[in-house]
Amino acid sequence: MEDGDARPTAFLSYARSDRERVAQLAAALQAAGFEVWWDRQIEGGAAFAQSIAAALENCSAVVACWSRASVTSDWVLDEAGRGRDLRKLVPVSLDGTEPPLGFRQYHAIDLARWRGNAGAEEFAAVLRGIAAAAGRPAQPAQSVPARRIAITRRRALAIAAGTATAAAAGGAVWWFGPLRRGADAPTSVAVLPFRNLSGSADQDYFSDGLSEELRATLARDLRLQVMAQASSHQFRDRKEDAKTIAARLGVEYLLDGSVRRAGDVVRVTADVIDGATGFSPWSQIFERALSDIFAVQREIAGTVAHALVTRFAPGAGNADQDPVTIAGGTANVQAYDAYLRGRALYDLSADEASERAALAQFDLAIATDPGYAAAHAARARSLTAIANQYGKAGELAALYDAAVAAAERAIALAPELADAHSTLGFTLFQGRLDARAARAPFERSRELGAGEATVLARFALYSARTGRHAEAAEAMQRALQRDRLNPLIHRAAAAIEYAARRWADVIPPARQALAMNPKVSRAHAAIGDALLMLGRLDEARAEYAEEPAADVRLPGLAIVERRLGNAGAAEAALAELVRDFGETARYQQAQVLADWGRRDEAIARLEDALAVGDSGLIYARNDPLLDPLRDDPRFGKLLNRLGFD
Repeated sequence: MEDGDARPTAFLSYARSDRERVAQLAAALQAAGFEVWWDRQIEGGAAFAQSIAAALENCSAVVACWSRASVTSDWVLDEAGRGRDLRKLVPVSLDGTEPPLGFRQYHAIDLARWRGNAGAEEFAAVLRGIAAAAGRPAQPAQSVPARRIAITRRRALAIAAGTATAAAAGGAVWWFGPLRRGADAPTSVAVLPFRNLSGSADQDYFSDGLSEELRATLARDLRLQVMAQASSHQFRDRKEDAKTIAARLGVEYLLDGSVRRAGDVVRVTADVIDGATGFSPWSQIFERALSDIFAVQREIAGTVAHALVTRFAPGAGNADQDPVTIAGGTANVQAYDAYLRGRALYDLSADEASERAALAQFDLAIATDPGYAAAHAARARSLTAIANQYGKAGELAALYDAAVAAAERAIALAPELADAHSTLGFTLFQGRLDARAARAPFERSRELGAGEATVLARFALYSARTGRHAEAAEAMQRALQRDRLNPLIHRAAAAIEYAARRWADVIPPARQALAMNPKVSRAHAAIGDALLMLGRLDEARAEYAEEPAADVRLPGLAIVERRLGNAGAAEAALAELVRDFGETARYQQAQVLADWGRRDEAIARLEDALAVGDSGLIYARNDPLLDPLRDDPRFGKLLNRLGFD
């Protein structure tokens, strides 16, 4: 900047065919007090290239003018990329064209309908963008001092070597501006799925896995409120801009990035984006040998956490701890690769084959690194899922025993791994049907996983089903804050209300789950159950009829039809339940028989359910459909055997 002028400067990057449109922008900038520098004033040849390169390096903001022409221009892409790397990119769209891949996480100011009015909001947004990129407060257009704006035609530029290199390896700490929250509240951030730029969809599991590892690491810092995977994954395709995504997630910042894996080298780009402005005040590129992927994770997570919180809570929290040590991870690339493949299959949850393929990958990870605690915890969850969904009566005990052993091994290897404690509690409760034994690991998981939505939701459901309703509501509220776009979390919130017998409060979260995913199972049945308790029988029947999961649809219909006086329809629903599900639905059969007043048969079905390990029994303590059995000593003894206090 000449003459000691410390005011922000900007560099406009555009395609030749857009010159007339950009000239309109230049005229408005001049009218607003900007000094506009045209490329025709520069001599050609080396002097031109040197002048433009210098302008790129020294400006405060690079204004990328996207259009149908410029998105395919290598020169515009180079200059915009340099602006992104220097953390001073201000994108605009001249004709409504979406920015190209690699730039869509940055909010583009839409100038398609702008006709040169210097007082228009679109133009004011450009001025605010330049000010934000420069770290300065925006000023009204009429009072902005003169600034130099470099407007360049597209020509081949010799950009200095190393322009793709970001901040030093140790990472730079950048001020992100004032937080939009209370002084003591944690900084909120969502980790978006990192884009796979490796050229092969087969590598998606790797970029997704890296995103999740970073998310889990950041969530362990109590100064950060980190959005959970399910909500963040809603934006995998980036169809909305950063400001919209941040608003929908309810977070202040987004961590976005990409992964390019080529042979034994991995290149990771990470960007922190301010959700209020859509601009990136921090970015960094890491290029390492694949054997150093764990060092890359540590660098990204540690640098981002430090940058986000150090200005507001210096010296607090645990962001400086080693995430691999905390997370029960591995230093073995082959084990890590198998673990990520297994997790991708587990999340798919398509059928029994995919579940068992996931288990095989977790077993491979453990065989490669027997000390990999996270893989042992994942194995426990996989075994539990197989038992719950596909296990036969005679093999359930062995599957659950193996799951408990795997979770216990994970805890032994990594005592601070919240997910391992949560998994053990879940398996003891739902597998072994031992509510009493599950309490300690669930309590420990809450202490260690206060920032992890899945851990909080599991604890909340356990607390609700054991009668600890205040704790359940508090944990579920925190889970909802961290996973607000996950329909399963909203469905779980409905279950919390049902366990507390707040019937009317069951319906809104269940409706929200269906609004997010109309095909989500058990939400219609949850609404039907609430309406049944409220005495709104016709509405309850309609909800049960919409339920896709037959194991909860049929008992609901059997009960509501009986209450409506339709004995034949009720008996038909029960007969279908027995025929199609047999001993795997003993608990649901007991619900129907208890409601019908057939107490002895209901008690017998519950005893059968306990004998075969029917996980439906975890609902028995609070289930209103079993209320006709509450005064029966046999029912009390059964609850005691289940570990309910």
